[in-house]
Amino acid sequence: MRRIELGSSAATSAAQEDDVVDLGALLSALWRGKLIITFAVLLAIIVGSFYAYVLATPMYRSTAVVMLNNREEQVVDLGSVMGGLGSDSTVVNTEVEVLKSRVLLGKVVDKLALINDPEFNSALRPASSIDKLKTFIKGLFTSAPDDTGENEARRRAATIDALLDSLTISNVPQSLVFQVTVETTSREKSASIADALVDLYILNQLEVKFEATEQATTWLTERVTDLQVSLEEAEGKVKDFRASTPLVSPEALEGLEVQVKDTRDRIANMEAAQEAAQVRITALEQATTPQEQAKATNDLQLQRMLPRIDEPAIAQSFEARFGQLLTRAETDLSRNTSQLAALRNSLSELESQTDQQSQDLITLQQLTREAEASRLLYEYFLSRLKETSAQQGVQQADSRIISPAVVPVRASAPRKSLILAMTGLLGLMLGAAFVLVREARNRAFRTAEQLEAVTGYATIGQLPMIKASRRKDAIAYLKERPSSAAAEAVRNLRTSVMLSNVDTPPKVIMTCSALPGEGKTTVAMSLTLNFASMGKKVLLIEGDIRRRVFGQYLTTEQTDGVVSVLTGVKHFDEVVTHDELVGADVLLGDKGQSNAADIFSSLRFAELLKDLRSRYDIIIVDTPPVLVVPDARVIAQHVDATVFVVKWDQTQKDQVIGALREFESVGKPVSGLVLNQISPRGMKRYGYGNNYGPYSAYGAKYYLN
Repeated sequence: MRRIELGSSAATSAAQEDDVVDLGALLSALWRGKLIITFAVLLAIIVGSFYAYVLATPMYRSTAVVMLNNREEQVVDLGSVMGGLGSDSTVVNTEVEVLKSRVLLGKVVDKLALINDPEFNSALRPASSIDKLKTFIKGLFTSAPDDTGENEARRRAATIDALLDSLTISNVPQSLVFQVTVETTSREKSASIADALVDLYILNQLEVKFEATEQATTWLTERVTDLQVSLEEAEGKVKDFRASTPLVSPEALEGLEVQVKDTRDRIANMEAAQEAAQVRITALEQATTPQEQAKATNDLQLQRMLPRIDEPAIAQSFEARFGQLLTRAETDLSRNTSQLAALRNSLSELESQTDQQSQDLITLQQLTREAEASRLLYEYFLSRLKETSAQQGVQQADSRIISPAVVPVRASAPRKSLILAMTGLLGLMLGAAFVLVREARNRAFRTAEQLEAVTGYATIGQLPMIKASRRKDAIAYLKERPSSAAAEAVRNLRTSVMLSNVDTPPKVIMTCSALPGEGKTTVAMSLTLNFASMGKKVLLIEGDIRRRVFGQYLTTEQTDGVVSVLTGVKHFDEVVTHDELVGADVLLGDKGQSNAADIFSSLRFAELLKDLRSRYDIIIVDTPPVLVVPDARVIAQHVDATVFVVKWDQTQKDQVIGALREFESVGKPVSGLVLNQISPRGMKRYGYGNNYGPYSAYGAKYYLN
């Protein structure tokens, strides 16, 4: 028979199988669980309907639409004092926050007396039992506050919070339009709150502008008064200065500067002439000879006298003429010196006058400029004051209502169709999740392929489920209907067992399972019946001496059995009985004082089987569950083939693998596996019906167990 090592290839195959997501298997699992999913969807829709139509409080939504003016149309342009709002995102976001401000919402609360409305003031709602319990427990540890004003402020703040929760303000994209939406339990209340909010918002804009205008008027009035005083003082200083100083003008100062320049030029010329006169006098005084004197004076008359200088009269005339020239040069030098001194005195006086005139002119110009600046500032603020005063009472708001709130006709919440759709979808998801989780957690076997892939052992039989009120009825059904699908499945199992070792067909066959209730006893009875129907001499031994269930299948009064034989109390021929139902000899199990595992591991049991091999063609031993007691592993040492029974869609994978390892640990691996109690209807439900041929059409309702 084919066998794979559990710890290597089988584990690898199972791991690879777990890693692959089979979409078809998932869809099949969902289809199999369609009733559960349908129930979950219906239950969810019922719960959603109960909430939407019974529990949920109807909510009504009303919307008022406001448009923001991006420019002001003023009677007089007031600039920054009365300028309109801009249209950028910053201004839009700012106005949204203004609409949601607690100051503005507080005005709405006061105007509509929302503090007296239980919907917004939770303190007015009837207290539930849980709220009363919380209040009682809190009162045990804290004293009640005595400040009534503080409680009132707290309630007002809570009312504003509730109003803010029911309010939605949104800006229409790419526009200056705001939608102010209020949702409450009353149609009229929603509309009145939305209208009151936008009205107070626009009124607040007017109040802010009026206050700004009034403050600007007051400030401008004070400033104009101060500037008027400053202007009068500046003009008085100019007037006093003009009265205390001579006539000062830029033209007069320019004339003085011209005179100073001319005087300086004359002094320069005079100094040059004086220097030349001084040089001439020096040259005249140094000349000693007539020729030198004539040359120094450069006088023509003296030069004409030089040829006759030897004549006394000419010499006397020459000297007289030279003396006159020297005296004249000294007189010119003296006169130039006097004139130079006079010019220098005049220059000093002119410079002094020019300096004084310059300082006076600068002072006058400074005082004049200050007075002019004061006048311009005074006139500007006076003009602003007149403009601001003219605008009082004609302010325009930065926003206007383009659509007042309308009393809604139908409730906005709960949206019953949406709730039903969402709950239905949720039920579908939960139902599908439950089915898939249940499918994922199921570790049982449903096909022979799964059983072989996980264990590594060949599946040598697949037995359908036979429904019967008594255990013996299942065997009677197989005997009465030898052509039924169940009987054919037993024949296939018998053939597979005999072919498990072609060279030496097994003579002693053991049936076992991992846990009780998997149908191993019925399989043993069925094989016994099938071998007996072939004319074989068959012995059926009840190896499960702890439970002793053969009495539920057979009709016998025999009480002694295999234990009595092994202990020597009875002889085999004394206790063996022939049963007509299975058509074979049966050695029952009976209770003994010794441990069952010790009894079957004794030499007497081995000798008994050796003796029985010569007397019977087939010996079938039904053993207890492997994971419960060790008897099966002990008996397996003396048999030729081990048939391991696995209950369809119930026995868990780890239980089967653990039981098979128990046999491998003692060196006696099983010969093959039997998938027992297969439900044809269940196989169709799981999508495997077509894989089982005649079992899918099997109509008898009996259990093989």
